[in-house]
Amino acid sequence: MDLLEEKKEYTVSEISFAIKQMVETSFSYVRVKGEIFGAKRADSGHWYLSLKDENSLLSAVCWRGVANSLPVKIEDGIEVIATGKITTYNSRSSYQLVIEKLEIAGEGALLKLLEERKQQFLKEGLFDAAHKKKIPYLPQTIGVVTSPTGAVIRDIIHRIRDRFPCRIIVWPTPVQGEGAANKIAAAIRGFNAISKESANRPDVLIVARGGGSLEDLWPFNEEVVVRAVYDSEIPLISAVGHETDTMLIDYAADVRAPTPTGAAEFAVPVKNEIYNGLLTSDLRMKNAVLRYFNEYKQYLEGLARGIPSLSQIVLENQQKIDDRSERLKLAFANLLKDKNNYLKLTNLKPFYIKNIIEAKTENLKNLELRLESVSIDSVLKRGFAWVSDDKFQTIYDTNSAKKSHLLHIRFSDGIVKAKVAERNCAVQGDLFDNL
Repeated sequence: MDLLEEKKEYTVSEISFAIKQMVETSFSYVRVKGEIFGAKRADSGHWYLSLKDENSLLSAVCWRGVANSLPVKIEDGIEVIATGKITTYNSRSSYQLVIEKLEIAGEGALLKLLEERKQQFLKEGLFDAAHKKKIPYLPQTIGVVTSPTGAVIRDIIHRIRDRFPCRIIVWPTPVQGEGAANKIAAAIRGFNAISKESANRPDVLIVARGGGSLEDLWPFNEEVVVRAVYDSEIPLISAVGHETDTMLIDYAADVRAPTPTGAAEFAVPVKNEIYNGLLTSDLRMKNAVLRYFNEYKQYLEGLARGIPSLSQIVLENQQKIDDRSERLKLAFANLLKDKNNYLKLTNLKPFYIKNIIEAKTENLKNLELRLESVSIDSVLKRGFAWVSDDKFQTIYDTNSAKKSHLLHIRFSDGIVKAKVAERNCAVQGDLFDNL
């Protein structure tokens, strides 16, 4: 200020405004590292806190809209890097940092936050083994979420083509820095949104990036990425960082590969190994079939040795026929001889035949007498009657008689017809001669 300005009088507001302009112009964009202290959320949703180091304390405020979108939870004791601008608060003649961005500072703080998120996701079941899907053995299409430049994508493509060439679709995304997590999650969900009937839908996904610091790999620990991996219907392989690096995405993925190259090896088998395996299986099958046929050939040959030849069977049966024909001729000749001798014997004794005839006649008379004694006429003459229905079927009891409308009663000297009343039989009709 010049001499005239030094003599000028200012109001409090003018001084406050001048200081405010100077501070905000000089510190319109700053990054301040410090530990959060005295953090408090007002009813309005705004956060009021301080950043401190070993010597000083800086007041800070984070408006509600910014606080709700922060990836870091505001709490005391966390070392952070706050990005924003310095402004003054006229009511108290003080200055403060208006926070526009907040990130974890220091690996210790990041590891603490990492463990807290891990425990939260474990409780929700996002890492459950039962939820994990099997990687297909021979995928036709592989989707890769990674940076389109760099060694990672080249290593994956080279390894897949070297082992078992198949279609590769790359969804390019940033793999570190602000906004990387949202874009990685969007790529995973984008692949899953492809129609299942489309040839562009991958059979397996690989999410990969090379090594780096914990801060560089931090997008793969973000909640939005972990939930996108958990929700993926397509089997997913994570390959982030080096073998010793373990991100939260690795717990949620279906398979965790130690390196991007290892992810390619998990995704596809070795074509030559499959080909050699098929050749080996084909050879084993052929040998098994040949061994099977040889064993049964030997078995059949063994059975054949116990079976006589067809010519031998025919000759033996011909011999049996010849033998039986000869025996038949002898038997027939002997029969004729016996009959001839019998006839000669009867010619010498004619009265022999007469005796036989008389004996047979006497026997016949006896049988006739016995038959006569049990005949129907003989029985009827002894006072019995034979009752039959209108069809001359024999009636054996009263129930059968009551069921018939007409009875035939046969005596030794004729037949009487009788009609059956309800309770008894009334004899009517003519008397027939004895039949």
